[in-house]
Amino acid sequence: MKYSMDTYRLYASEKIFSYCIRVRVTMKDEVDIETLKKSVNTAIKRYPYFAKEVILGDDGGYDLIANDRDVVVIETPKKLPNLCSDEVNRHLLYVDCKGKDMFFNISHSMCGGKGMLPWLQTSVYQYVVDKYGVTPNAPGIRKPDSDLLPGEAEEPSLERLLDEKPIYEHKSKKPVVMMLDYLNGMYNPFKRDPNYYQFTYDQKDIMSFARDNDASVASFFLMTLAMALDKVLPEKYKVIGGEIAHYTGADIGLPNCHCDLLSHAWIDYDREYFKKYDTERLGTLTRSQIILQTDPSVTNYQLRKVFNIWGEVDDIEGLKNKRAFYASNDPSRGKEAQHGTFISNYTGKADWGEVADYIESYFAMVDGHLLLEILSMSDKIFLSFMQLIRDTKYVNAYCEVMDDLGIPYKLEGPFPNIRPKHQVPLQ
Repeated sequence: MKYSMDTYRLYASEKIFSYCIRVRVTMKDEVDIETLKKSVNTAIKRYPYFAKEVILGDDGGYDLIANDRDVVVIETPKKLPNLCSDEVNRHLLYVDCKGKDMFFNISHSMCGGKGMLPWLQTSVYQYVVDKYGVTPNAPGIRKPDSDLLPGEAEEPSLERLLDEKPIYEHKSKKPVVMMLDYLNGMYNPFKRDPNYYQFTYDQKDIMSFARDNDASVASFFLMTLAMALDKVLPEKYKVIGGEIAHYTGADIGLPNCHCDLLSHAWIDYDREYFKKYDTERLGTLTRSQIILQTDPSVTNYQLRKVFNIWGEVDDIEGLKNKRAFYASNDPSRGKEAQHGTFISNYTGKADWGEVADYIESYFAMVDGHLLLEILSMSDKIFLSFMQLIRDTKYVNAYCEVMDDLGIPYKLEGPFPNIRPKHQVPLQ
């Protein structure tokens, strides 16, 4: 690839959707904005690959150059500033805060939740150090003065990927896609209302269920949302499809890489399964499909397709032409993309150490409808339940499944899912 792989999502149109990740960290005390400014700008020195701004190359391609301006930290405004704008010193990230909440915003082009999390953790760790004058024991958090991990800032090349036949290729059963919801959520001003609910679980309750039902944390949330949708979707829809992202860094020998190296696994549930199968069999079905579709031969095969598209973008002259090509071939939304009825992503267990004592909760937001983002910290699991329209039937059905299974939870929301977009150079 001619350009950094952290640039390719920047070619996508953001007329409707935002390619920004926004994480809400709720502290136990009021946030001191002046301390937070100091802490965030101390932490960013540990992540030079995030301290960037966007410029145009000679052929119209997006390029990243170092940005040594301060990372902007502001009180949460009514209208969020755009990434890359002068308001945020042209960074692809910034932080805003209000009351006990810190909001971390970063371009999804540069990373996913797994790549973002270390920067967020370092920033909050440094805030605790600066505000409380303590040094919390947190060996799992990268300290501002620590060295980069092997491969952390490296970007993989096509040559690094396996070139072998995948052991499995998913054959879609054509699950129902929430087309009417999406159309209303994108184009109907009377229906569009991006929002999210916050579910908080005790980790022991999820893990106990997973152990008893041949499941995992990731498969638990896939199967339970499918069970919820089975309660509310018309019978004419014969298949409900779940989708989950998988971080492939370890599959290509770069377990510490910050880049958004994702493949996807799809689980198609025939509606008959929910009548015939108990939860253990659903757990086995879901977990086994995840295992099969995250085999390195499968994930590398998916990555090769994406890298090949990026290579074609590089070969095209002119920004307008590059953007037009990407719009038709976007790996996540282009003509070759597969879609489930819903998406459920689990970032994995994060080790916050004693920093967790200062945090009430944290939740991740992206764009999507019936999209779950799951994070964990200490003894808690935090779930963001995202929709594009204000409709309670889905979340009510999900709560009903939790009640049926005897899984306790705390529900909050809905909250507006408002995030910034990019303000990239267009000429």
